[in-house]
Amino acid sequence: MAIEASKSEQRAARIRFGMVGGGQGAFIGAVHRMAARLDDQYDLVAGALSSTPEKSLASGRDLGLDPDRCYGSFQEMADKESARADGIEAVSIVTPNHVHFAAAKAFLEKGIHVICDKPLTSNLEDAKALKAIADKANALFILTHNYTGYPMVRHARELVASGALGDIRLVHMEYPQDWLAEPVEQTGAKQAVWRTDPAQSGAGGSTGDIGTHAYNLGSFISGLELDELAADVHTFVEGRRLDDNAHVMLRFKGGAKGMLWCSQVATGHENGLKVRIYGTKAGIEWTQADPNYLWFTRLGEPKQLITRGGAGAGAAAARVTRIPSGHPEGYLEAFATIYTEAAHAIHAAKSGAAVDPAVVYPTVDDGVKGVAFVEACIASSKQNGGWVKV
Repeated sequence: MAIEASKSEQRAARIRFGMVGGGQGAFIGAVHRMAARLDDQYDLVAGALSSTPEKSLASGRDLGLDPDRCYGSFQEMADKESARADGIEAVSIVTPNHVHFAAAKAFLEKGIHVICDKPLTSNLEDAKALKAIADKANALFILTHNYTGYPMVRHARELVASGALGDIRLVHMEYPQDWLAEPVEQTGAKQAVWRTDPAQSGAGGSTGDIGTHAYNLGSFISGLELDELAADVHTFVEGRRLDDNAHVMLRFKGGAKGMLWCSQVATGHENGLKVRIYGTKAGIEWTQADPNYLWFTRLGEPKQLITRGGAGAGAAAARVTRIPSGHPEGYLEAFATIYTEAAHAIHAAKSGAAVDPAVVYPTVDDGVKGVAFVEACIASSKQNGGWVKV
């Protein structure tokens, strides 16, 4: 007869969660669902998955949801789920940017934890207002800057914090793609249509969609806070209403300098996210297309390749590593790390326990910084690249 585990030894129950957006034809919603399932921490039980009740119900049926919990709007879901004894404990918001504020507000005010895609909102005014709501809410807010979940990104951050690089001098970030090199939004392609629409995306095109990822990643690893920037933001594709390329110079508090390039018209680049950080003692380089490797170079010494799960990888990387070295982990695992970190925090909040200090995830504060970055880039470019405080 098997020995029954005591209550304290049993694993915590899966978190019941719902989803706003992410229905039929959506890319990122499926990614969020896979990420939530990977470490077996969540059960998807409800959704307002599309902009109409009919589409939401059809999408919910595709996912095997109870039709009674497929809602026609996020407000209906927030109201009805918060009234159920078995209602959702968390919600994933995976809509176009302009919906983030109202949806997050609805669930935070019901005490439901929010896991929200980036950028935080479509404008800085809403971002600051959402932060004020989140700060007062009896619920957590997690922003899915998923690239911060990679083990070697965690190790890079640990190296910087340990002083291994010395004083940070330079932070270089780039994120080139080519999927918008032609006016694909004019063909009705769903992912391109809303990302190039100011009413849905906000003031930034490439700056908001991928520039915020690069900026967040550089800040996460370096630990630096941006002071001011000078940006040349441009739209190359004729007829496009938002930027598709930006070059940004950065000045960080404390004296470090940086550069950021984001582009969705860089022919030949699929998803070229890269971060390089240089200090007085050493430098590091990480590329998202080859995420299990981190280059570390001490001044005057040969380059050193540190591998995920291999010799030299530290505790921060080890705690988010799932499989042995040599077996690649990638995008979905990194995304799942954000969901699992959120689960640790949610379980702690439910039990009243302190969150393990090792648990790290992007917050509403990171979201405000991201939207401020976008608006500063646009403002600077309108001033012919003049320096703008962030």
